[in-house]
Amino acid sequence: MAGLLMALLLMSSSAKLMGSEELVTNFTKWDLIDWIVVIGIGELISGILFLIPRTSSLGLLLLSAHFGGAIATHMGNNEPFIPIAGILVFIWVTALVRDPDTLSSFRK
Repeated sequence: MAGLLMALLLMSSSAKLMGSEELVTNFTKWDLIDWIVVIGIGELISGILFLIPRTSSLGLLLLSAHFGGAIATHMGNNEPFIPIAGILVFIWVTALVRDPDTLSSFRK
């Protein structure tokens, strides 16, 4: 599951960093074109942190913020956001499968 997620994040961040025509068009429409590289780097770093067991909770937090922002951007532009929400759910399921104590701090 984590490998599949990392492949998805690598493709997504690479497309941002290499200036995919479709993404450049979308980021321009959303008035975020100046941030496309920063978002791509952040996505890649968050994914790497998520993969490393010692930093997976930080990666989970950062990926949740990243995809939350993506959902908000799509909702604010009346665009479909369900696929992005599905990816976020997959991230959380992966985190819980890898470490069932991920949410243990909420039980205290």
